[in-house]
Amino acid sequence: MATALITGVTGQDGSYLAEWLLGRGYRVVGMVRRASTENFERIAHLRDRLELRQADLLDQLSLIDLLRTVRPDEIYNLAAQSFVPTSWSQPVLTAEFDAVGVTRLLEAMRLAAPEARFYQASSSEMFGKVRETPQRETTPFHPRSPYGVAKVYGHHITVNYRESYDLYACSGILFNHESPRRGREFVTRKISDGVARIKLGLASELALGNLSARRDWGFAGDYVEAMWRMLQQPAPDDYVVATGESHAVQEVVEIACGCAGLDWRAVVREDAALLRPAEVDHLVGDASKARRVLGWAPRVRFPELVEMMVRADIERVRRG
Repeated sequence: MATALITGVTGQDGSYLAEWLLGRGYRVVGMVRRASTENFERIAHLRDRLELRQADLLDQLSLIDLLRTVRPDEIYNLAAQSFVPTSWSQPVLTAEFDAVGVTRLLEAMRLAAPEARFYQASSSEMFGKVRETPQRETTPFHPRSPYGVAKVYGHHITVNYRESYDLYACSGILFNHESPRRGREFVTRKISDGVARIKLGLASELALGNLSARRDWGFAGDYVEAMWRMLQQPAPDDYVVATGESHAVQEVVEIACGCAGLDWRAVVREDAALLRPAEVDHLVGDASKARRVLGWAPRVRFPELVEMMVRADIERVRRG
């Protein structure tokens, strides 16, 4: 039985990846930070099948001890400060987790588990002010947030450890991926949750920032399969994971409101206070390398994804 270690196991991607790996007979160990209150909602249905162990990306020794104890065959580094707006108010903490934290984990792997295979969660936010459309593995980075900058560091340090120490280390440059398990601070989930509340009479309007920003949105459950496929290849490499389709925030709003029988113009307003200091206007990925080499393709289409999220939030809010 192969052993997989997932940092960030309590997050959206971590929970879907844990399901995927358990379904393939893995022993799955999730790394969690010690906290006074536990937030295991996304993995509650998996708790009896997972091993949870405490360690922290901010603490080097805890990572070394964890790898020596667990002896993983595969390491998936999904833990991060992952909300872009927060990175402007907490830029140093974002760098500690998303940049230096990656280095700490790679260094722990070099010392304690050099034969393991490593996956780094890179991000389309690294492209930022894009140099070409669509974006692919060779597109230059121009990050437009402290989060994007930290992710560029994490990406390059992964490449550096691969080339310097001959570690099996991959980066997945994932474009936006959503689900009913997405945090409610993210725009797609903010929309689906807001629409559900309006539908059920618990709110009257939904305030949003830039409705014209365009993103490449896919289903998180599809994207974790690409992570796993990267670590099954003969040699490590980096891959863009995306749908190849671009949609505006307004399109998410229109589909979500339509699913709930609402007129979006009557319930949504733009709020300038929610705009980013530096906007990323248009991200769309070219995943042809992942399709060709990994045999991966997204299954859930954009309208299905939005409707899935709205229906799940209506049901959740209705239950109270």
